[in-house]
Amino acid sequence: MEVLYPCCCGWDVHKNSITVCVLWAEAKGALRKQKRRFGTFTPERLSLADWLHACGVTHVALESTGVYGKPVGNMLEGQCEIVLVNAPHLQAVPGRKTDQKDSEWIADLL
Repeated sequence: MEVLYPCCCGWDVHKNSITVCVLWAEAKGALRKQKRRFGTFTPERLSLADWLHACGVTHVALESTGVYGKPVGNMLEGQCEIVLVNAPHLQAVPGRKTDQKDSEWIADLL
Protein backbone atom coordinates (compact mmCIF):
# COMPACT_ATOMS: atom_id res chain seq x y z
CA MET A 1 0.00 0.00 0.00
CA GLU A 2 1.04 3.59 -0.56
CA VAL A 3 2.11 5.43 2.59
CA LEU A 4 -0.05 8.50 3.20
CA TYR A 5 0.98 9.28 6.77
CA PRO A 6 4.58 8.63 7.90
CA CYS A 7 3.53 7.91 11.49
CA CYS A 8 0.02 6.72 12.27
CA CYS A 9 -1.70 4.18 14.45
CA GLY A 10 -4.71 1.93 14.73
CA TRP A 11 -6.67 1.23 17.90
CA ASP A 12 -9.03 -1.52 18.92
CA VAL A 13 -11.01 -0.11 21.87
CA HIS A 14 -12.91 -2.24 24.37
CA LYS A 15 -14.46 -1.62 27.76
CA ASN A 16 -11.31 -2.53 29.72
CA SER A 17 -8.48 -2.25 27.21
CA ILE A 18 -7.10 -0.34 24.24
CA THR A 19 -4.82 -2.23 21.85
CA VAL A 20 -2.62 0.09 19.79
CA CYS A 21 -0.38 -0.51 16.77
CA VAL A 22 1.89 2.38 15.66
CA LEU A 23 3.33 2.29 12.12
CA TRP A 24 6.35 4.31 11.01
CA ALA A 25 7.36 4.64 7.36
CA GLU A 26 11.08 4.10 6.93
CA ALA A 27 13.41 4.52 4.00
CA LYS A 28 12.72 2.48 0.86
CA GLY A 29 9.07 1.94 1.78
CA ALA A 30 9.71 -0.34 4.77
CA LEU A 31 7.31 -0.13 7.70
CA ARG A 32 8.22 -0.48 11.35
CA LYS A 33 5.50 -1.32 13.85
CA GLN A 34 5.11 -1.43 17.58
CA LYS A 35 2.12 -2.79 19.50
CA ARG A 36 1.04 -2.05 23.05
CA ARG A 37 -2.00 -2.57 25.24
CA PHE A 38 -3.31 0.06 27.65
CA GLY A 39 -6.10 0.15 30.20
CA THR A 40 -9.03 2.54 29.99
CA PHE A 41 -8.63 4.43 33.26
CA THR A 42 -7.42 8.02 33.06
CA PRO A 43 -3.75 7.46 34.10
CA GLU A 44 -3.38 4.72 31.47
CA ARG A 45 -5.05 6.86 28.79
CA LEU A 46 -2.69 9.74 29.64
CA SER A 47 0.25 7.34 29.34
CA LEU A 48 -1.08 6.31 25.92
CA ALA A 49 -1.35 9.97 24.83
CA ASP A 50 2.22 10.65 26.00
CA TRP A 51 3.52 7.60 24.11
CA LEU A 52 1.75 8.65 20.90
CA HIS A 53 3.14 12.18 21.23
CA ALA A 54 6.67 10.80 21.76
CA CYS A 55 6.28 8.59 18.68
CA GLY A 56 5.15 11.55 16.57
CA VAL A 57 1.76 10.07 15.64
CA THR A 58 -0.31 12.48 13.56
CA HIS A 59 -3.31 10.31 12.59
CA VAL A 60 -5.29 7.75 14.59
CA ALA A 61 -7.94 5.33 13.33
CA LEU A 62 -9.98 3.63 16.01
CA GLU A 63 -12.56 0.87 16.07
CA SER A 64 -14.94 1.06 18.97
CA THR A 65 -18.35 -0.41 19.57
CA GLY A 66 -20.71 1.51 21.79
CA VAL A 67 -19.48 4.54 23.73
CA TYR A 68 -16.06 3.18 24.76
CA GLY A 69 -14.19 5.23 22.16
CA LYS A 70 -15.57 8.62 23.21
CA PRO A 71 -13.33 9.36 26.22
CA VAL A 72 -10.32 8.02 24.37
CA GLY A 73 -11.02 10.12 21.28
CA ASN A 74 -11.72 13.22 23.37
CA MET A 75 -8.36 12.84 25.06
CA LEU A 76 -6.52 13.22 21.72
CA GLU A 77 -8.60 16.08 20.35
CA GLY A 78 -6.25 18.74 19.03
CA GLN A 79 -3.21 16.44 19.24
CA CYS A 80 -4.03 14.04 16.38
CA GLU A 81 -6.42 13.66 13.49
CA ILE A 82 -8.93 10.98 14.55
CA VAL A 83 -10.90 8.67 12.26
CA LEU A 84 -13.62 6.37 13.59
CA VAL A 85 -13.80 3.01 11.78
CA ASN A 86 -17.17 1.35 11.24
CA ALA A 87 -16.94 -1.71 13.50
CA PRO A 88 -19.45 -3.95 11.63
CA HIS A 89 -17.56 -3.42 8.36
CA LEU A 90 -14.22 -4.29 9.97
CA GLN A 91 -15.63 -7.36 11.75
CA ALA A 92 -16.84 -8.71 8.41
CA VAL A 93 -13.21 -9.07 7.23
CA PRO A 94 -12.16 -12.71 7.71
CA GLY A 95 -8.95 -13.78 9.42
CA ARG A 96 -8.41 -10.85 11.81
CA LYS A 97 -10.03 -11.82 15.07
CA THR A 98 -7.55 -10.77 17.76
CA ASP A 99 -7.19 -7.27 19.17
CA GLN A 100 -3.55 -7.02 18.05
CA LYS A 101 -4.32 -8.12 14.50
CA ASP A 102 -7.28 -5.74 14.38
CA SER A 103 -5.20 -2.76 15.53
CA GLU A 104 -2.49 -3.58 12.98
CA TRP A 105 -5.06 -3.94 10.18
CA ILE A 106 -6.70 -0.63 11.13
CA ALA A 107 -3.30 1.10 11.06
CA ASP A 108 -2.51 -0.47 7.66
CA LEU A 109 -5.81 0.75 6.24
CA LEU A 110 -5.22 4.26 7.56
